[in-house]
Amino acid sequence: MGTVLTIVVIVVVLLAAAALFFAYQRKRSGQLRERFGPEYERSVEESGDRRSAERELRGRERRVSRLDITPLSHESAEAYRVEWAQVQQSFVDQPAAAVSDADQLVLRMMRESGYPVDEFDQRVNDVSVEHPEVAAHYRDAHRIAVAQERGEADTEQLRQAVTAYRSLVEALLADSDDVTARRRVQPTDAKEQA
Repeated sequence: MGTVLTIVVIVVVLLAAAALFFAYQRKRSGQLRERFGPEYERSVEESGDRRSAERELRGRERRVSRLDITPLSHESAEAYRVEWAQVQQSFVDQPAAAVSDADQLVLRMMRESGYPVDEFDQRVNDVSVEHPEVAAHYRDAHRIAVAQERGEADTEQLRQAVTAYRSLVEALLADSDDVTARRRVQPTDAKEQA
């Protein structure tokens, strides 16, 4: 009777451990899905396996946490806003040049923010950690920019590229705006001492 009771206890403990493990995995998956949104779904679809996709997304988070990514300074953000407005205005007369200029503008903004910019796939994966909603737009814009360099993009595709680049430009500028807004809210040392 004691052996049967021991076996029952072991089975119950193992079942409880398995249930806790699956609950933990489900919670972890839910957190990644929430954090990465459409990028989570894209990664799962691309890898064909939820576990390897989640492992890859966690790897992105670890990589980006080791980078020194900082929002643009207020001055740089303002200069980039002006330049972005010029890029958008130039689209009317020179759509291909506007796409090329948008691509180069995004590269400079990312480099100044601390993103490594040598390889596109890594660059888009890195940006997806802080801006997952923008990653697909950036991929689309870059794909069209490459097609445009080969002379294979029509005006509508170029318009779509500029629109897609806009989402990344706005996200990088919003990071700067968030820091500027927090600085305005925080009291300075002088005010605290008064």
